[in-house]
Amino acid sequence: MALIVQKYGGTSVKDVDRIRNVAQRIKKTVDEGHQVAVVVSARGGVTNELVSRAKELNPRPDDREMDMLLACGEQETIALTAMALHSLGVPAVSRLGYQAGFHTDDAHTRARIRDITGGDIPDRLSEGKVVIVAGFQGKTEEGEITTLGRGGSDLSAVALAAGLKADVCQIYTDVEGVYTADPRVVPNARKIQEISYEEMLELASMGSKVMQARAVEFSQKHNVIFEVRSSFNHNPGTIVKAEVPSMEDVVVSGVALDQNQAKIAVSDLPDLPGTAAKVFQALGNANVMVDMIVQNIGRGGAANLTFTVSKDDVPRAVEAVENSLAAMGGGTVNYVGDIAKVSVVGVGMRSHAGVAATLFSILAEHEVNIQMITTSEIRISVAIALEDAVKACQAVHDGFGLDKQPD
Repeated sequence: MALIVQKYGGTSVKDVDRIRNVAQRIKKTVDEGHQVAVVVSARGGVTNELVSRAKELNPRPDDREMDMLLACGEQETIALTAMALHSLGVPAVSRLGYQAGFHTDDAHTRARIRDITGGDIPDRLSEGKVVIVAGFQGKTEEGEITTLGRGGSDLSAVALAAGLKADVCQIYTDVEGVYTADPRVVPNARKIQEISYEEMLELASMGSKVMQARAVEFSQKHNVIFEVRSSFNHNPGTIVKAEVPSMEDVVVSGVALDQNQAKIAVSDLPDLPGTAAKVFQALGNANVMVDMIVQNIGRGGAANLTFTVSKDDVPRAVEAVENSLAAMGGGTVNYVGDIAKVSVVGVGMRSHAGVAATLFSILAEHEVNIQMITTSEIRISVAIALEDAVKACQAVHDGFGLDKQPD
């Protein structure tokens, strides 16, 4: 008998029929003799609907109240899933995030997990019950409801698996695993059988929508091996685990595309030590995640900064920088516009030269202009015009031979 944590995303529980399908899959696992804890997301579309309603009332709704609102989506799903299991004769009980012992900091709408106790889940499992846990949420020390950011149910699942010391963590979604690129953008993308935490983290951070980046980071830190697989069939998925030597044989494992980026420019800053630090400290205090950064010197010795953030964070970022500039007594900030980011990822980059040259040549051949560049040990990212996004992703994918099966 194994202790298995299963996570089902919003598309897997989108309606009553799909919830029934999930219940049948859970029952099959129980019938095989396993203990099962399940983490579920809000039904597909519910979170977006709740956000839309909030913004109709207030274009910039309070983060604390947004958490109270958005936590409702998962509460509906856990109850419906438990009811579906009851109809199949499977004992089940639902638990909200705080009842499952998810303790977080107080950064509303993007809280970080500080601790997970599991609550009474081990006791309920020992009674032979399936425990259905609301993903995406927790509570602060003061008892305030928090949410973990978009894709937070992934983080809930791997954290629960770590907290319960589960034997298996399975992430069920609407795709069969991790692909060399998003199949909706690159139709000939291939499923990857195994991928390292590092590669998965880079892909998730750079725009791959299969897993939340923080969930992968947590998995790596706590060595939670997990499998990404489809809830609509029984085909094997993609195993995400620590790097093994054979993974270095593949130079580039995947291509990620992020079309939800925006570029912000800060100009006429005094070219003095500490100026950039003050700008980015203000962004950090506003919980704005900054990605690409470029600094140069303009006319008269003034410094200019250009950086990218998520489109959702633009109003918050501009306000934070404006306040910082006002305190410094100079400089201007402008939202330049939306951009796309294409990234190539692979642990093989550590031992193979020429990846950057190949990437830039492919983009040049397809007349795609590069606006900004960032790199890590196993990743190269470029910012490009939004209208070139799909063309560039497809060209880079095939240009690196990812459309072909590896030897």
